[in-house]
Amino acid sequence: MLNYKGYSGQINYDDEMKILHGEVIDTRDVITFQGRSVDEIEKAFRESIDDYLDFCKERGEEPEKPFSGKFILRMPPRLHHKLYLKANRSGKSLNKWVVETLDSAK
Repeated sequence: MLNYKGYSGQINYDDEMKILHGEVIDTRDVITFQGRSVDEIEKAFRESIDDYLDFCKERGEEPEKPFSGKFILRMPPRLHHKLYLKANRSGKSLNKWVVETLDSAK
């Protein structure tokens, strides 16, 4: 996995074409890159991100951010209530309790 300016790229190998190719995986916008070596694919990845950011700037648009820090989760009301009670008993807000619980599960 490649990382640059908060964006992540996943790489695959095409054995017929004998090239590495990849895609930025944490945006809805399609950002791809390719190369024939590790150095080339890493450089192409960074250049693709920079090109994307420049393109957005030229158009006066905000680039899509990989993650906002917001995570919307739907669950049954009964489970929501149980989790709220558990967080409350631990002296934490539901948000803080969920974040800590998820962080410890990684």
